[in-house]
Amino acid sequence: MTDEEKKQLSDFETSLRHLIYLHDKLRRDHAELQRLLQEKEEALGKLRTDYDTLNQSYVNLKSAMTMSLDGGDVRQTKQRLSKIVREVDKCIAMLNQS
Repeated sequence: MTDEEKKQLSDFETSLRHLIYLHDKLRRDHAELQRLLQEKEEALGKLRTDYDTLNQSYVNLKSAMTMSLDGGDVRQTKQRLSKIVREVDKCIAMLNQS
């Protein structure tokens, strides 16, 4: 093997080692990004749950405020109560199916 071939082989080995290093680094970076993505998705799920809870509380408060009106829009209050009763009936029917 000539000196030129040895130098080319050495350069190739160096390049190959560098590529392997870069591959490993990218794999570690990818794993870290996957972990961060999972954490963010879990946080987003918790925020969505919190949002749904707060939204339901708001709807309940709005219903309570509508019902507490003295001589106000009785028709709207009746409609609201009917809607709530229908939702409760649906929930009971779903529970009975289980």
